[in-house]
Amino acid sequence: MPVKIRLQRHGKKGKPFYWVVAADSRSKRDGKFLEKLGTYNPNTNPATIDLNLETTVQWLHNGAQPTDTARAILSYKGALLKHHLDGGVRKGAITQEQADAKLTAWMEEKAAKVNAKKEGLTNVQAEEKAKALAAEKKVNEERIAAAKQAEADAIAAEAPAAEGEEEAAAEEPTATEENNEETQA
Repeated sequence: MPVKIRLQRHGKKGKPFYWVVAADSRSKRDGKFLEKLGTYNPNTNPATIDLNLETTVQWLHNGAQPTDTARAILSYKGALLKHHLDGGVRKGAITQEQADAKLTAWMEEKAAKVNAKKEGLTNVQAEEKAKALAAEKKVNEERIAAAKQAEADAIAAEAPAAEGEEEAAAEEPTATEENNEETQA
């Protein structure tokens, strides 16, 4: 039975989530599988991959062929390197300790690269938030300054009108003053 290591799609429309499975190559994409090896979530940045390395390498030793995308995922997680190093151990080219040391060094280096990317992404997000906050503060300050200016203009416009009314009131005698003058005469 030809076995493939491939992705099995799950999740909802527009939000794919994949299982990495070992399945008979004749079965449907989302159909029957022999064993679930891990998961792959491309919706996160960087993509989240959870893979059982030992069982994956065992399937590779037994002759399972990964699809192109699954091969990239296995390479990213180090399963293909472990398979390659185990082949060297079986042939006697290197010892098991040397193979384990090489795999551990490679995984530490890979983890450092992934962490650097995550930190870079968080720094970029923090910078974008800071820029957005600064732009928002600037807009708010301009809005407050415009409101104060409009208020000052309204007060200035009311002041001359009020002064004009006071002057007009002072020049024209009121009706009670006219009545008082008529009664005295």
